[in-house]
Amino acid sequence: MQSRVLLVEDDDELRELLARYLNNQGFSVREAANGRDGLALALAQDCDIVVLDIMLPDISGLEVLRELRAETHLPVVLLTARGDETDRIVGFEVGADDYIPKPCNPRELVARLQALLRRIAWDQKTEVNAARTYGDLRVEPGHRRIYQNDKALELTATEYEVLQVLLAHAGSAVRKTDLMQWALGRRLEAYDRTLDMHVSNLRRKLGNEDPPRIETVRGLGYSYRVPE
Repeated sequence: MQSRVLLVEDDDELRELLARYLNNQGFSVREAANGRDGLALALAQDCDIVVLDIMLPDISGLEVLRELRAETHLPVVLLTARGDETDRIVGFEVGADDYIPKPCNPRELVARLQALLRRIAWDQKTEVNAARTYGDLRVEPGHRRIYQNDKALELTATEYEVLQVLLAHAGSAVRKTDLMQWALGRRLEAYDRTLDMHVSNLRRKLGNEDPPRIETVRGLGYSYRVPE
């Protein structure tokens, strides 16, 4: 079954190029040239993943993402201007799963989409679906949900992956390189703060405790501390 991608991009030439490449790689592609059309298509649940440009002519991609996150956990990959760190940080705070800078390499985009969809499909198919408890957190892999004191945490697909990996290794340090590969499906590159932003968001959603549950292990990575 083809994975359905919604491509929201106002640059006609780039959108057509990416859509053609994605179609050739086996994806089913829907297109939108502005934010409102893209939001309507995404909310109609007519796709499995969204590729969303930040700079759109009517409403910004970040506003589209905010409205999406109020309604759905649909995975979203942002297209951002190269070198614009602010857009990426805000995008992760709002709920993006990943980003790719423009002008983007179509092969890299396909690799990012496949990695994200593969992680979601694996969690849905795996039989290691029994709920697991870590202090006040309960992980339900079959539904891809994590509950804190029986209240569901509002996590993006990637935040879920990062947290469930850390929980599976609770009390032990997980190298950044390993966490990036296991949770995001790609290698950690120099100056890539994607993982740090997801951890920052998770700390906030877990309650910004002091000391934090997700501890930084200097020079190595992160460790989840189960509260007593």
